[in-house]
This record gives sequence, structure tokens and C-alpha cells, in this order.
Amino acid sequence: QVQLVESGGGLVQPGGSLRLSCAASKLTLDYYAIGWFRQAPGKELEALSCIASYDSSTYYTDSVKGRFTISIDNQRNMVYLQMNGLEPEDTAVYYCATDSRPMTIRRLCTDGFLHADSWGQGTQVTVSS
Repeated sequence: QVQLVESGGGLVQPGGSLRLSCAASKLTLDYYAIGWFRQAPGKELEALSCIASYDSSTYYTDSVKGRFTISIDNQRNMVYLQMNGLEPEDTAVYYCATDSRPMTIRRLCTDGFLHADSWGQGTQVTVSS
């Protein structure tokens, strides 16, 4: 079973930045898609960005395009989300997730994440002055 552990969340002022990390272990695929997702209080789970392990190609949703940057370190099995220009609306629990079945980054970041079988425990991000 794939294990994912997020870290790096915290309290930040509007306009600030945070870098989230996701440590992956027991990966079952040589090449996989993995992404970042979030859930704000009272709102549905939302996809943010996904990345492919074999070529680092990326997919961003409109809500974070231009503000957030996803990256991967295949040597360390780490995935990062650099978040700049944070706004109070970005307050949420942030998760990384992947699936044991082969999946494109577009699929994972559109509807595939709804059925993804591997999730971390989440890390809280609070944007407030």
C-alpha cells in the first residue's frame, strides 16, 4: 500500500508563501501520476495540480495556475507544492494523492482523484492576517 505523508502547512499572512512537501513510499508503479488536492471547510474536495513521475509534465487547474508550482524529486520520492500569493480563500487541508493504477495527470486532476486509492493525512494551511 502506497504511503504518503504531507508536511509544510501552517499559518501565513495574505500574500505570503508556503512550500508543501509530500513523502511517498511503497510506490507500486515505476511511472505514476501524483497530485495535490485540498478541501476547505464546507466545500468539496478540489484538485490543484498533478505531475507525472516519468517526465515531470504538469497539469494545473485554473484556481492555482500562475500562483502554485508543483515539482517532483524522483530520487527522494518527494513531491512539492510551492504556493505564492496566498489568499484567505486558499485556507484548507491540503492532501497529496496518487493511484495504484496507471493514470494520466489530466485524468488524476479532473475526475480520477475522486477514486484515487492512496491519500496522505493532509496538512492544514491557514491564510489569515
